[in-house]
Amino acid sequence: MDFNLNEDQRQFVELARQFAAEELAPHAAKWDAEHYFPKAVIQRAGELGFCGLYAGEECGGLGLSRLDAALIFEQLAQGCTTTTAMITIHNMATWMLCRWGSAELKSVWAESLTSGQKLASYCLTEPGAGSDAASLTTHAIRDGDEYLLNGNKCFISGAGATELLIVMARTGAAGAKGISAFAVPADAQGVGYGKAEEKLGWNAQPTRQISFEQVRIPACYRLGDEGQGFNMAMKGLDGGRINIAACSVGTAQAALQQALGYMHERQQFGKPLAAFQALQFKLADMATELVAARQMMYLAASKLDEQAAEATAYCAMAKRFATDAGFAICDSALQIHGGYGYIREYPLERHFRDVRVHQILEGTNEIMRLIIARRLLEQDSALAL
Repeated sequence: MDFNLNEDQRQFVELARQFAAEELAPHAAKWDAEHYFPKAVIQRAGELGFCGLYAGEECGGLGLSRLDAALIFEQLAQGCTTTTAMITIHNMATWMLCRWGSAELKSVWAESLTSGQKLASYCLTEPGAGSDAASLTTHAIRDGDEYLLNGNKCFISGAGATELLIVMARTGAAGAKGISAFAVPADAQGVGYGKAEEKLGWNAQPTRQISFEQVRIPACYRLGDEGQGFNMAMKGLDGGRINIAACSVGTAQAALQQALGYMHERQQFGKPLAAFQALQFKLADMATELVAARQMMYLAASKLDEQAAEATAYCAMAKRFATDAGFAICDSALQIHGGYGYIREYPLERHFRDVRVHQILEGTNEIMRLIIARRLLEQDSALAL
């Protein structure tokens, strides 16, 4: 296996690193403190192709691999975890529209989404349907050439600030096979937004509940066929799990770098912190966990690019491991900073807060374990080899 990046990948990584250093990192703390959504910055990221990374070229996207996208997200997250996470969610929703949308739908929305001029939110979770997403109750009833959409979604990233919603709704019987997917203009009549949630982290993007009351949607705004929505949602989440793993790895890398710098600068008992073996061992463990998380993320992305039979399980593994490791590394970096790590003059407390939710969203890490275990227990599983 070749672990070296090719020339194109190196160029994308450098471009993302430069964007993170110039456009994200200098402002991330202010955005967090002010709960400011930097939409214009995301649109500038779109000008570089970062809003349509793995959407098809026919839709204006770059058509990159999931591994290429993960490399880019990892670099962007070192500048601002929250903004990068929103970019990953937009990429997932955009890819779904470009892959399964009708020609009419794509003609209206695709290029504006892949360019970042318009942004999209992913709407699956409901007040009564979180980990058990197949039990969702938001429903869409066919009415001639339209659907009537009713229901509620919650914890929707970007809600109220994005232009398009990719919504999973029930069109058939109970269970996963009765769910379809729709593209819903965010300003459609009957779409309502709750208050912005007060959160532990991810403060640089709004999170709201969305209500749908007799919202009329053209039938051509359905993605694929009726009953395919849950499968689409899960395929979107395979990539989304790699993306959020990349955000954790990138943030953990930034935290490790900050801990390294602090250990050289800070003196205690007449010598720098870097001279203390206990802290050297902590650094060694942090670096080892980070490298392991990164390589697992790259492996899962490669499996998804290959459309391997076990890709879903590998994505779950990467998400579980990288988000747990990312949080632990940020926690250790904060601990190395002592009291300074706990105040906002340093970025460690923000890293700590921002990566915590990665263990919950895109499927909790408990659900990731369930996915992996179920696949292991299947007789034809190749995971046990």
